[in-house]
Amino acid sequence: MAQIKFGTDGWRAVIAEDFTFANIARVAQATADFWDANPVSGIERKIIVGYDRRFLSDRFAQITAEVFAGNDFEVVLTPEPSPTPSISFAVKAQRAVGGVMITASHNPPIFNGFKLKSDYGGSSDSVTCQAVEGFLDRNPVRSKPLADAMKAGRIKINDVRPAHYAALKKLVDFKLIAKSKLRFAHDALFGVGAGCFEQLLAGTTCKVTTLNSNHDPLFGGINPEPIEQNYARSQAFLRKHPHDICLVTDGDADRVGGMDGRGNYLTTHQIICLLLHHLVVNRKGRGRIVKALTTTSMMDKMCAVYGLPLVETGVGFKYICAEMLKGGVLFGAEESGGIGFAGHIPERDGIAAGLMLLEFRH
Repeated sequence: MAQIKFGTDGWRAVIAEDFTFANIARVAQATADFWDANPVSGIERKIIVGYDRRFLSDRFAQITAEVFAGNDFEVVLTPEPSPTPSISFAVKAQRAVGGVMITASHNPPIFNGFKLKSDYGGSSDSVTCQAVEGFLDRNPVRSKPLADAMKAGRIKINDVRPAHYAALKKLVDFKLIAKSKLRFAHDALFGVGAGCFEQLLAGTTCKVTTLNSNHDPLFGGINPEPIEQNYARSQAFLRKHPHDICLVTDGDADRVGGMDGRGNYLTTHQIICLLLHHLVVNRKGRGRIVKALTTTSMMDKMCAVYGLPLVETGVGFKYICAEMLKGGVLFGAEESGGIGFAGHIPERDGIAAGLMLLEFRH
């Protein structure tokens, strides 16, 4: 029996080594046992389950959903690969007890993972993850086959992306973006973000070119992380076909990266500072600013100039999430390109950050 330990954002392991059907069922059962033992007032006995484009992610998600159904939870299972922030948004919007996203985010293709989301629509904290570990193997796995669970109304197949995208259009000045005539590229790094900006901006004056959009579980030989070494294909394209800007999302679309329209690399630190400037100077936003300790000191200098309080946290967006849950936070960011906004979920959202950059760039 493999030892299962949650890291900075869920449990990750090599597919077919430790990340197996049997082990995913063990983790799902432990999670069900935890939520059984820790009910949340005013929250429904419902769990949202989503998955990315990695090898067998759909099957791992199905097994997870079947275990929750076997433990008498109502389960919403996505019909196809979906962004992590779409799952998180659905958890909060549907007042679910929690959610699970089957993804290894930016890790190499041989990995997959189990991201745990709590009822507030963000990553579960360390105490919750450790508590779930404590429930491992306490009870035998209880599972209800998909067809039976659907017939009984325990599992419903539902696309949660449209509701998330509708919320994003309210978060930003969508009318401004829609009439901006921006010609921008989006490098999806073969991840679940492929096509999202095309869907969001359909019928507007914007022209979207999606790069590296095909479903490839090997991610074209890269790790789907928004760093310059993974941008070679897009940079070559942009040098031949200039755009106004190029947005990049990681494998599960909860982080953002970017380039200018000619393929010159923008660091995540630069993007964070551009967005902070936009929120405070252009949008006149006020509130606490939160950053992970490994994030640029430019944020410190900007907050000093703007007269805004800055809070520094440990590494991992769950620590930024904890600050956002306290209230009064305008903006939270980590060096890897994970960014969260006031008025949205306490979660990093690469699509939201991308739209905010378009609002700034217009």
